[in-house]
Amino acid sequence: MQKLIFALAALLVFSQTIAAEVITREHFVEVPSASPALKGKLVKLYLRELKPAEKQPQNAVLFIHGSGTPSTPSFDLRYKDYSWMNYLAQSGFDVFALDLTGYGRSTRPEPMNDPCNFSASEQQQFIPTLIKESCAKSHSQPLTNIESDWADMDAAVNFIRKNTAIKSLALIGWSQGGPRSLGYVQRYPGKVDKLVLLAPAYHRDAPLTSPKSTEVSSLMGAQNQTDFLNGWKKQTGCANQVDEQITPIVWREILASDALGKTWGTGVRRAPEQGKTWGFNQTSAQQFTLPTLLITGEFDIQVLPQRVHELFEDLGSSQKVLLNLACSSHRAIWENNHSIMFKASADWLKHTNLSGIEKGPLKLGTP
Repeated sequence: MQKLIFALAALLVFSQTIAAEVITREHFVEVPSASPALKGKLVKLYLRELKPAEKQPQNAVLFIHGSGTPSTPSFDLRYKDYSWMNYLAQSGFDVFALDLTGYGRSTRPEPMNDPCNFSASEQQQFIPTLIKESCAKSHSQPLTNIESDWADMDAAVNFIRKNTAIKSLALIGWSQGGPRSLGYVQRYPGKVDKLVLLAPAYHRDAPLTSPKSTEVSSLMGAQNQTDFLNGWKKQTGCANQVDEQITPIVWREILASDALGKTWGTGVRRAPEQGKTWGFNQTSAQQFTLPTLLITGEFDIQVLPQRVHELFEDLGSSQKVLLNLACSSHRAIWENNHSIMFKASADWLKHTNLSGIEKGPLKLGTP
């Protein structure tokens, strides 16, 4: 394959045209749960929607978050032009973002209300203000799994297809949202026509079926502000990579997504732990045919660029582009080169190419 590497020229300017007003709507999709901890019980899935006010879009986008941060702070950060959802709504799409079970404003399994279900090391930050001493888990099996994630996604997709006039639906996944999206497409064919994946957590050797042993050491993870900031600093390699004003705003919005967690200790963001990812691997990728835009940040240490390059190599799609984003990390959505990524996603969803290229790697970004 001929490799096409393009550097961003100084005269190439990516900009968003602010046009029609955007309407924000909030939906709660009620469905019987497929998650292990809530099997068959009615749950509410939070689905956020942004759409142009002046016309009815015929194309829709559904955002799928990663393993930690839920959808609103990830994709609809109300700071300057950092809302990816707003950018695509301004570009003419009906845009949705889903909180999976256990995240954000969606139903959370009851064991998530017990701090004993954190790992022993994470419990330490809550002693003695929340718990007197380390304590044993009150539940042994994962609260959710990737199979229940796919069921949640299908409930959201069905809601969108039923309640809008869309002709096509695309998925945008971040981090663990990558295998969630890829696996969903293979299990529910015909409902999605394009993908955009930022830092997809791809494993070539992932098992295709659920492991026999599903017990995990911790039922949920706790991220506090120190962990959040330190994790970001480790991925900063350019002087102007991050707006200094944005980090406290992002953290504030993350805490706002967890009404109970923000009252624990100094404030934490809770998320269910699922153990090893399964359901999509190299064999699956070779059979995958949907047009896919992959994006990786130069300094990402959470999902190494090499893993995204491997997915690009393995995908059987005839239309696939790998965007290497310079001066960017795993958290590229909150960094200064975000507008390049937003513009690229809109171009891909509209035209299935970037600057006329529909297959190959690209390198963009400003230092």
